[in-house]
Amino acid sequence: QVQLVESGGGLVQPGGSLRLSCSASGYTFSSYTMAWFRQAPGKEREFVAAISRSGGITRHADSVKGRFTISRDNAKNTVYLQMNGLKPEDTAVYYCAAAARGNIGIMGRDYNYWGQGTQVTVSS
Repeated sequence: QVQLVESGGGLVQPGGSLRLSCSASGYTFSSYTMAWFRQAPGKEREFVAAISRSGGITRHADSVKGRFTISRDNAKNTVYLQMNGLKPEDTAVYYCAAAARGNIGIMGRDYNYWGQGTQVTVSS
């Protein structure tokens, strides 16, 4: 049974940092492209970042480029999202997702499995 479990969310002040983690089980982690998406209240889910199976290729949304960094540790079956310089508009539920594909996709439909999400709130 595939499971993706996110952690690391919380309340942080503008300009602060958080590191999200997503622990995967039930499948061969290193064979899947991994990604982070987010959904703010009243808005559609949006792509944040993705990383190739080996970790050698990453892609970040323009809105987070230079502030967020996706990485993975295949030995630990975990993908991370380091978030620096957080802004109030980054407030959302963040989801990790796994895709049984080699190339990086930025659409939700590209991904086969999803976690339950972790809340990130940026507020003073």
